[in-house]
Amino acid sequence: MSGRAWRVPHRSLVRVVDVEGSQTGDVFAVPVDDLEDGLSNGRTFDYGESIRLSTGSVLYSRRSRPLLTIVEDEVGTHDFLWAPCSQEMYEIGYGVTEPHPNCLDNLTTSLAAFGVPAATVTIAFNVFMNVAVGVDGGLKILPPVTTAGQSVTFVAERDVLVAITACAAVTANGGRAKPLRVEIAPPS
Repeated sequence: MSGRAWRVPHRSLVRVVDVEGSQTGDVFAVPVDDLEDGLSNGRTFDYGESIRLSTGSVLYSRRSRPLLTIVEDEVGTHDFLWAPCSQEMYEIGYGVTEPHPNCLDNLTTSLAAFGVPAATVTIAFNVFMNVAVGVDGGLKILPPVTTAGQSVTFVAERDVLVAITACAAVTANGGRAKPLRVEIAPPS
């Protein structure tokens, strides 16, 4: 399991494809002109007035700048509540004592190559992650509903760095990561 980051020019498209189906992934974006102004679920929820994000939803930074907009969504099921899985999550939640590959390390490592501080990476947009929100506010992770080849496409609202990793969390994907394909198309 690994992550990768790209510099994505303004108005470029970023398409994330679930190659085999039933795979989730984490997407994190940072504007190239402010490497401490990372993606914010709180600002995104505030301005979009919803925790259910799909086509037309704008993902904002902590400083209220639009970073990405979902322009096509073949799935319609994503999560922006859960933090990226981390070594600490595996230790506290599953009793893991050995190092375990995780989304937080993959995102921070890939973005570090562009000078992004690790502290910038907070809550990632979890593509294809299926989370039920109960009437009592409880959260339950359900199996992903994606089938092979389904995708979500974002447009960059400014020049951004985008990091993406497939997730191997036990609760989301049965503990193994299958491939995600990332396609970046320049502005037309």
